[in-house]
Amino acid sequence: MGIDVACGTFFDVCGIVGYLGDREALDIVISGLKRLEYRGYDSAGVALAADGAIEWRKKQGKIANLVGAIEDDPLPSATIGIGHTRWATHGAPTDANSHPHVARRIAIVHNGIIENHAPLRAELEAAGAEFTSETDSEVAAHLLESAVAGGAGLVDAMRQVVSRLEGAFTLVAIDAQDPDRIVAARRNSPLVVGVGDGEYFLASDVAAFIEHTRDAIELGQDQVVELTRDGVNVTTFDGAPAQTKAFHVDWDLQAAQKQGYDWFMRKEIFEQPHAVADTLLGRLNDNGELVLDEIRISPEELRRINKIVIVACGTAFYAGLVAKYAIEHWTRIPCEVEIASEFRYRDPIIDPMTLVVTISQSGETADTLMAIRHAREQHAKVIAICNTNGATIPRESDAVIYTHAGPEIGVASTKGFTTQLVACYLLGLYLAQVRGMKYGDEIAAVLGELERMPQEIQHLLDNQAPILELAEELKEEPSILFLGRHVGYPVALEGALKLKELAYIHAEGFPAGELKHGPIALVSQDLPMFVVVPPGGRDQLRDKVISNIAEVKARGARTIVLAEAGDEEARKHADHFIELPRISTLLQPLVAIVPLQLFACEVATLRGHDVDQPRNLAKSVTVE
Repeated sequence: MGIDVACGTFFDVCGIVGYLGDREALDIVISGLKRLEYRGYDSAGVALAADGAIEWRKKQGKIANLVGAIEDDPLPSATIGIGHTRWATHGAPTDANSHPHVARRIAIVHNGIIENHAPLRAELEAAGAEFTSETDSEVAAHLLESAVAGGAGLVDAMRQVVSRLEGAFTLVAIDAQDPDRIVAARRNSPLVVGVGDGEYFLASDVAAFIEHTRDAIELGQDQVVELTRDGVNVTTFDGAPAQTKAFHVDWDLQAAQKQGYDWFMRKEIFEQPHAVADTLLGRLNDNGELVLDEIRISPEELRRINKIVIVACGTAFYAGLVAKYAIEHWTRIPCEVEIASEFRYRDPIIDPMTLVVTISQSGETADTLMAIRHAREQHAKVIAICNTNGATIPRESDAVIYTHAGPEIGVASTKGFTTQLVACYLLGLYLAQVRGMKYGDEIAAVLGELERMPQEIQHLLDNQAPILELAEELKEEPSILFLGRHVGYPVALEGALKLKELAYIHAEGFPAGELKHGPIALVSQDLPMFVVVPPGGRDQLRDKVISNIAEVKARGARTIVLAEAGDEEARKHADHFIELPRISTLLQPLVAIVPLQLFACEVATLRGHDVDQPRNLAKSVTVE
């Protein structure tokens, strides 16, 4: 039996949309699903409650296939509806396995995984239920139908059902015989409510309804939400009134559109100067002191910290590697960086004197969320670095630094990475200030250099032509290597990751000092190698990296050297020289990564790939 693990054990990238109001629900649900295409999916479907019956269509493939099926077999008019995009890994991406799942009068869409689906399915089949799919999700539809058939209202039925489910899930349901109500439940999977003028929305992401309203309500863990034509009611799984928090989305629909760029990712690369500036905005008080208003941990508690552990996944993990160099240098506090999926399984040594810093663009990354919960069980303090207001990770942390990058639609993170770097620098400087490790003028000097970064990034973007020419030259290469040292090593890792994600080219990042310990065996005639050279001020490191360039060039490698303006020694060893602004070593990743982002995006474009939705990848990984 196939399990819908794309919305479960490995990926929860599915998109959910629900609508209740006085307009045509189908139009709004389809539009919302299109807004969530960036999450990745392989099938789509909708269900409406109309004329006392559930009407639905669902199709494998893109939303266009679903729209075509509806055009061939139109759905009736309705003002209540739900929709879903599914991404399958186990369990084939078929029409039957697509959502919604319907059981007589009930239709549901589901994100997550029902871990105890097998015994529940056996129980339901013994009672006469007929299953039409291989998914775990259909179990929830039959459980709900059984409860309402027994006389329960949809809200009570949902509470009964979630009390029996094990795992992570967001469930959204409609009842053909109650066409003025949508009910949803959330556990470990994202869901947000949109509040319009006499109409209400449910979605995995505010992007689905931002065209209609910017007013939203956060849903907490283990909560049931009921939408009626009179309003929104949120309770716990046990039925008790639940605390909710309303928020206003401070970006508009235009921010989530391409604005003339061929890809969202390219647009987001070019938004980095603005995003970095926004992340830095308002961080100094009238006394010239660094202030992080989101930090709700007292200075006394921060002064007691004797270890920092940074926990993250993917690109955010590489931002954490850069942060380690900066935080240790400025604060002299030992700092570890952990991959979130490994963190709690290796029995980490953390205690009340440990500060855990989590980095997540979406704020819903399941492995990172589980790491937070483990850390808090050990009474460690947790600070989240996040881009998404109201997400689960910042809500469950002791403090948060928001990156203010705006919506990032492209699956491969760009402005997410650079704003995470800025937030990490701000945190390191703030800790140095609180602990008395840096004088005010020293902190001001670093902040002044950070404030210069938007114009330096813009300069690189304005002079992208050599990068685009290099992409044309190297687009057919089967393998490309990246070298870096100190903070240049995480840049090399991130540059290689971008190329792998987008262009499907074998790419690896290595610490330059390890070259002679194995990686140099990969060097062959004309093999392209990107090398990030430390700037002046780190002359010993710089000299060693230049020596590495000479070593690989002597063995036939084609060297693409990223070094600061005026570094003629580095230029002498370069087949291609990419000039970076002159900035301090710790901040160099903010500019060094930009040419590598542009390169990966252009190579993927030239190879004919979908840059915004790379194969097998998705934006959010919100279940382990």
